[in-house]
Amino acid sequence: MDQLNYKEQQEFQKIVEQKQMNDFMRLYTNLVDRCFNDCVNDFTSDKLTSREETCLNRCAEKFLKHSERVGSQFQEQNQKLMDQMRGSK
Repeated sequence: MDQLNYKEQQEFQKIVEQKQMNDFMRLYTNLVDRCFNDCVNDFTSDKLTSREETCLNRCAEKFLKHSERVGSQFQEQNQKLMDQMRGSK
């Protein structure tokens, strides 16, 4: 990143921010799809049943915890790779 001039750094930052937003939207869409399909099955009312609501809350919590764990493991692996790359120079 140090080799980039200011304009290139700004463009790179914009690309990173767009990727992060796309990743967030993908995560959110997957969460909604999965939890809705797993938990909502009574379409006779415009309100969720207590069972559906409990299921959705648990599903969302599990999904977010799983995503957080995967993200942490990815960061650890990425850091190890960066450390190896620095060590080989």
